[in-house]
Amino acid sequence: MFNRNRCLRRVAAIASISSLVTGCGVLASDSPEDEGPIVVGTTSSPSTLDPAASWDSSWELFRNIYQTLLSYPIGATTPQPDAAEKCEFSDTSNQVFRCELREGLTFSDGGKLDAKAVKHSIDRIRQINVNGGPAGLLGSLERVQAPSEREVVFYLNKPDATFPFVLATPAMSIVDPDSYPAGSLREDRSVVGSGPYTLQSYEEGKEAQLVRNDNYKGYAERKNNAVTIRYYQDSGEMVDALRDKRIDLTYRGLAAGDIVELQGRTSKEEEIQLIDGTGTDINYLVFNPKDPWAGKKAVRQAVAQLVDRAAIAHKVYKDTVDPLYSMVPKGLTGHTTGFFDDFGDPDAGKAREILRDAGITERVPLTLWYTTDRYGSETALEFKELERQLEASELFDVTLKSRPWKTYVEGYQKGEYPVFGRGWFPDFPDADNFIAPFVGKQNALGTPYENKKIVNDLLPSSRRESDRGNVVKQFEEAQQILVNDARLLPLWQGRQYVAASREISGAERALDPSTIMMMWQLSRKTSW
Repeated sequence: MFNRNRCLRRVAAIASISSLVTGCGVLASDSPEDEGPIVVGTTSSPSTLDPAASWDSSWELFRNIYQTLLSYPIGATTPQPDAAEKCEFSDTSNQVFRCELREGLTFSDGGKLDAKAVKHSIDRIRQINVNGGPAGLLGSLERVQAPSEREVVFYLNKPDATFPFVLATPAMSIVDPDSYPAGSLREDRSVVGSGPYTLQSYEEGKEAQLVRNDNYKGYAERKNNAVTIRYYQDSGEMVDALRDKRIDLTYRGLAAGDIVELQGRTSKEEEIQLIDGTGTDINYLVFNPKDPWAGKKAVRQAVAQLVDRAAIAHKVYKDTVDPLYSMVPKGLTGHTTGFFDDFGDPDAGKAREILRDAGITERVPLTLWYTTDRYGSETALEFKELERQLEASELFDVTLKSRPWKTYVEGYQKGEYPVFGRGWFPDFPDADNFIAPFVGKQNALGTPYENKKIVNDLLPSSRRESDRGNVVKQFEEAQQILVNDARLLPLWQGRQYVAASREISGAERALDPSTIMMMWQLSRKTSW
């Protein structure tokens, strides 16, 4: 879940700050005082508390309660040591990666965090092998060894210059072997980690209470002692809570209408600051190849020919998102506009011709699925607009269905949906992460997409290159294959908006390159 630049440099997670307030100056507190927890509202709730099961929004909590070998201190352009003291490739082919742990690491319960715990954490991801889970990130890993108490060695089955980025994802969170079984997931609501905070209490779908972990040893400099995260189903409800001072800031899930309203407010009307940042999150449709209709290439291409991304961005999202014509978003090395180049503007006549050439002359019945509580309040409106666009062509009969995120994930992992909507927040800042997770027999979608050219040629070739500016050709070719197959249909690229009380500082620095909020950056301001 991330951003990037040419030599794996970071595309800024925050581009600009648009403050809705002016007035007296403020000074940030030098140390976190006991003024009660910072309260954060979001519509993005975890689906699990076990890192071995999650390749989704659960990472946003994991980053704050678990620890990884590598992570992103403020200003870092590449992964830097966190639980590790140092990490590096020890060969010239990018196939042996060694890490040395910090001295004296312990878990939140006082248990020892050593190299064996790291090996256990990585091995159990692959052993449990949750469908659509993070094992897909470890395709280049052959084995892990712990030759000493503080040394961990990763042997790769092929060169992979992106492997340090994989280790920096919250999926690779280090867990206590005594609390997390090697062959099964932990099902209770307790967490034993080594991150900046411990999880004091958790009520699924409602609230997570985080308190300072006094055993933590890592790069994070905590500017507060506690954070409470409240999970909302609706943006409007969340903004009302912000205005009523029941929460201090919002993170993920602000509806377009609320953003536009906040942008138009003056300092006399609101005591809220709106932080407007560049994002690399994307939204797209997935077609199930086993479905009788979605499995037909001509049907997928006809949908691609009909979808009006500009209308979705303007009518539904009020221009708070941008139309997207490739799975690799704008701003990243290798981005193309393949779907626009091949299909151009929406055209019902061309779509009819595509279907006719495939022998399809009747209206195509197609069921589109979306989640009700993951990507914001506009998701339902977005799918109604997709329904309108497809049916206006008189080529499709569309049925819309929806589920809450947790059961929605279970459904697409079982292959229940003909067409379904997904969003993607990057795992790490490289075009690789907008292609590799979606292809192969095992991928983040639970829907096999075994394209041999991408999996066996283009991705391995690109991963041999440490200088990521030299992989444009491979990613351009991979994106063209995705366009030709039309198994994945990109719709829009988002921005990051954080609305915060003017009493809160640090929000503009709190998003890491994957736009995950580092809660320890938040603090309260003190008046002059």
